[in-house]
Amino acid sequence: MAGMDSLAERILDAALDRADLEGWHALRLHHVAGELGITLPELLSRFRDADAIADAYFARLLARMLAPPGNPAEFVLAPARERAEIVLMRWFTAAADRRKVTLEMLAVKAWPSHPHTWVPMVFNLSRLIHWVREAARLDRGGLARMVEEVGLTKTFLVGLAAFALDRTEELVATRRAIRSALRFVPLA
Repeated sequence: MAGMDSLAERILDAALDRADLEGWHALRLHHVAGELGITLPELLSRFRDADAIADAYFARLLARMLAPPGNPAEFVLAPARERAEIVLMRWFTAAADRRKVTLEMLAVKAWPSHPHTWVPMVFNLSRLIHWVREAARLDRGGLARMVEEVGLTKTFLVGLAAFALDRTEELVATRRAIRSALRFVPLA
């Protein structure tokens, strides 16, 4: 991930590991620092707070979503809906190993008493959808683009709801929900 040094990566991984065990709500940065043998100022020099750690995790998911497809020539020739499904599923597949923590992070960001986190979350969702369009090679402009963005946003949120309840390793319910929602998105 661009901009993260090895200590930042270690902090992120240690925080995620602790959150896997204790829950995101119970994460305490002084425990993460102690586990890594660093001081709180060293941790602060990499992450301003736990929300910044969550943002780094979501940036990691985005990077995994944007990784080149296995067979680029075949991917480009696939229908637009299939490309969009593949790209969206790469985000959910990357998040699957830490599903509980991912959902807890989003819940904390959405707390009504935390507008400092939920307002940026709306913009981050918009950016994510723009990257979905880029990765899926969706090139329409104007009104068609706006309709695609609204449809892809709805599709992502439908997929997220299914992801929260999906207990299969293959993310069967998540894929089904995304595929179903994409049927109503006019993609070309």
